[in-house]
Order: sequence, then C-alpha cells, then structure tokens
Amino acid sequence: MTQATSNHSNTDSDIKIYVACLAAYNNAQLHGAWIDATQEADDIMGEVQAMLKKSPQPDAEEWAIHDYEGFCGIKLSEWEGFEQVHAYAPYAGFIEEHGELGAELYNYYDDLDEASEALEDRHVGCYRSLADFAEELTEESTKIPKNLAYYIDYDRMARDIEMSGDILSIQAGIGEVHVFWSQ
Repeated sequence: MTQATSNHSNTDSDIKIYVACLAAYNNAQLHGAWIDATQEADDIMGEVQAMLKKSPQPDAEEWAIHDYEGFCGIKLSEWEGFEQVHAYAPYAGFIEEHGELGAELYNYYDDLDEASEALEDRHVGCYRSLADFAEELTEESTKIPKNLAYYIDYDRMARDIEMSGDILSIQAGIGEVHVFWSQ
C-alpha cells in the first residue's frame, strides 16, 4: 500500500484547492497540497511547483485540482486555470460570508456587485413563508377589518406578487424565505 502525503498550506483561508501530482496519482500514490485559492495565480503556481518537486515520482510536471473547499456552489474543473481560481475567490468569500443566501443571490445575478447590492439595498427581510411577507405588506399598507382578514388568501397574494416581478424570493432553509425588491 502506498503512503498518502498531503502538504497543508500555511493559511487560514477557507477558500482552497487541493492540487494533486498526476505522476504520483497515475502510479497509485497520493501526493498533493491544499493551497489558499485567494492568492495571486503566480503564487498558487509557485506552491504547485513546490509540491511537484517533493513528489515521490521523479520529474513530476503535471497536476490537477482534485478537490476544493469554500467555493459554495461554484464548480471548478480539475483543469481550471489558476487565474480563474483566483478570480472566483471573491465570489466564494461573499458566499462564505452570507452562506446559502449568498450562493443563491450570486447564482441568480451571476454578478458579485449585483448580488451585494441586492443584499445591502433591496433586502426586505426574512419570513417563515412568502405568505407571511404578503400578510405583513398588506397590514402595513391597508387597514383591514379583523372580520374580513380571515378571507384573504395570502398564499395566492404572495404568488401574484412574486409573479409580477416586483420581488425576488429565495428559500434559504426551512421556514427561511428572504424577500428582495426587484428594483
């Protein structure tokens, strides 16, 4: 049985890639390093070169990304360029900071600035359901007599508000619906 080696980069970053030596991998040996993906592309490549020099296989040159952490929904291929890995790091940081909500916003807008703006300027709040949002919106904007309030279908109202395009809703968990104004 071959011995696995894993060099952990001296970093506190939670956004990292595991780069494996393909010469070792093709000879049934595990050899690679976890590398901070927030570094510049040249620095990432420098760590990859250092890992390859320590390979149990002589003259190792080829590498592949075999794992990654902290990219929260952003998919990396094993042949992803380090410039692109570095470019994804701010997105991953945003997603890391805001969790599933950040990931959904980024996936919806496909733009970090738009996702940040939505979170900072257009976030209405978090509700147990979209119907709860519709009920609150209705109560804030009109005075409904209590005897009539039981006849209002807030689920349908919520669906109509969402379908109108006035809001964006993101389900970030059970009983956790975030509502954003579209404009």
